[in-house]
Amino acid sequence: MKLIMLGAPGAGKGTQAKKIAEKYNIPHISTGDIFRANIKNGTELGQKAKTYMDQGLLVPDELVVDLVMDRFAQPDCENGYVLDGFPRTIPQAEALDAALEKAGAKIDYAINVEVPDENIINRMSGRRACVGCGATYHIVHIPPKTEGVCDKCQKELILRDDDKPETVKKRLDVYHEQTQPLMDYYMEKGVLVEVDGTVAMEEVFDAIVEILGA
Repeated sequence: MKLIMLGAPGAGKGTQAKKIAEKYNIPHISTGDIFRANIKNGTELGQKAKTYMDQGLLVPDELVVDLVMDRFAQPDCENGYVLDGFPRTIPQAEALDAALEKAGAKIDYAINVEVPDENIINRMSGRRACVGCGATYHIVHIPPKTEGVCDKCQKELILRDDDKPETVKKRLDVYHEQTQPLMDYYMEKGVLVEVDGTVAMEEVFDAIVEILGA
């Protein structure tokens, strides 16, 4: 079962990817984790990626695809994987498909967690982070016992810059411009499935399980 998670920042795709990985006993793979692991282990691909990152440059698509394919070749991916945060653009999707085809494999489903922008802005602007221990809360869904104070270390809770409505709006604009075309790409491939991300987390997961089969 080879899956790709799609969805806007804050749509909850990372949470669903973890739950899918747990239920189906397949690894949850994010490109950030792949980069960190390869750099930490000093692999050839990791060193190449690091030279770009150290200069503040984006790692080229071909190198990212090489890193992803290298990760797919590991034993824990034998029964599949759930890929989160990649591909983000059409060229990346095409490069990934070409590499998979070469390896005699293909993506089974691209799962889009669909949430309107307005919901995401409200959801993310309600997040609060502790300045001390980094614990996260939500003023509606996971409120602290005392408003503005961390339950764990009693330090102040703040709204992070990247959760402010204007920042979230900018991130969503970039997402729609770059990543939205992926929906059409995977729809044409016949692998796109969509779930309503506005309902409770468990309901979203139930909808995904129904698509994938128990």
